[in-house]
Amino acid sequence: MVSRTSILFPDAGGVAVDNAVLDTAQVCIRPADSGDMEAMVHLLKSLFSIEADFNFNAKKQRCGLSLMLRGDGAHRHVAVAEVAGRVIGMCSAQMLVSTAEGAQTAVVEDLVVLDGCRGVGVGGMLLAHIENWVRRRGGVRLQLLADRGNVAAIDFYRKHGWEWTRLIGLRKMPFSRKRKGGGDGA
Repeated sequence: MVSRTSILFPDAGGVAVDNAVLDTAQVCIRPADSGDMEAMVHLLKSLFSIEADFNFNAKKQRCGLSLMLRGDGAHRHVAVAEVAGRVIGMCSAQMLVSTAEGAQTAVVEDLVVLDGCRGVGVGGMLLAHIENWVRRRGGVRLQLLADRGNVAAIDFYRKHGWEWTRLIGLRKMPFSRKRKGGGDGA
């Protein structure tokens, strides 16, 4: 079944530049490359606007994406969803070794699809791509963190077979000079 919805494609500055009909049969999921940088930064700005624990900082997000892309392949991967030459979504993953599983696992990060492209299967396509990438590397489990207040994301993950755990996410940033805050850093 082909899903369709009307969408506007934003450029990196968020300005609508084209109007089209999204046909999931025309969505290409592929490895990201450096030419996708500004589109991915724009997607991360959208994602971080709804995540309470993170602030958007374009400079930091470009640096993080560059590190991910530089090591893309064996241990980390960034995928983008593209329609008509425009990036409309992204997802990344990094491999870890789990002593609990006695095998490799992966942390999924930064799954985000443009607002106007949500609800038609693009996020599921990105997740399936990442799952296949992990499986090919011998991974046996995927895990992720989701913002507690992002009910739509939690419902999406549950629909795609993700389960709650009894674990909680903790973090410590002893080497960071600056705490939460800071604006867009563009």
